[in-house]
Amino acid sequence: MPGKFCVTLTYSKDNTDKATVAFVVANAAVASEKQTMVFLSVEGVRLSQKGFADDMHEAGFDPLKTLMEKFTKAGGLIYVCSPCFKKRSLNEQNLVPGATVVGGAKLVEWLSDGSGCVSF
Repeated sequence: MPGKFCVTLTYSKDNTDKATVAFVVANAAVASEKQTMVFLSVEGVRLSQKGFADDMHEAGFDPLKTLMEKFTKAGGLIYVCSPCFKKRSLNEQNLVPGATVVGGAKLVEWLSDGSGCVSF
């Protein structure tokens, strides 16, 4: 199944259930051979920092850190909203593997070809 898929995520520790399910869905998409991107914005950008997700674990799911690592190892991309990142004074040198700080235009570019997208 060729094509692209996007998951947008605005939560982190403020709603660990949504953050976890977003990466469960992203893993399903990348496993379905979709070129898959997770776009982190608002509080979701905090997940881009090494160590931040280490203690996040919703019952019934793999730990969030594991889900994120599995996603990027499978070829998934993590794009991080630049203005949201800067607003929170996060460190670009501390990004998790597979994460890239980008502007909103990157999301628009990704979606402009009719890519499916879900938001959490």
